[in-house]
Amino acid sequence: MVGVIEKELQANHSHASQIGKDRYVFHAGLISKVNHSCAPNCGIRVNETGAHDFIAMKSIGANQEVTFDYAMRNYGVDHFPDVCMCGAPSCRGHITGWRDLPESKKEEYGAFAAPYLRALDASH
Repeated sequence: MVGVIEKELQANHSHASQIGKDRYVFHAGLISKVNHSCAPNCGIRVNETGAHDFIAMKSIGANQEVTFDYAMRNYGVDHFPDVCMCGAPSCRGHITGWRDLPESKKEEYGAFAAPYLRALDASH
């Protein structure tokens, strides 16, 4: 799925994608419809426009929902219910941002997470 930025926002929002330290956007098309999972089958890559492309991390079968971890794009996530309902056996219990992921999960995601998130880690 190729990401296209629809518009830049003044602040974070429940459907916003973070594209830099203090930059948030809405993506056009189906990108904003992809749900969170604590055990995602897709990750993101930042394309030349700064938008997020979705990249399969593993095989996705017919009739299987495409998912990604919201922590792969946003350093902080504050707009969702206290309880995650992704249903994954490895569910963290709540939707978190990158800053709240354990280091082992950050390493697992590797290149499937936005590179600016590691830079934000280094600055904190």
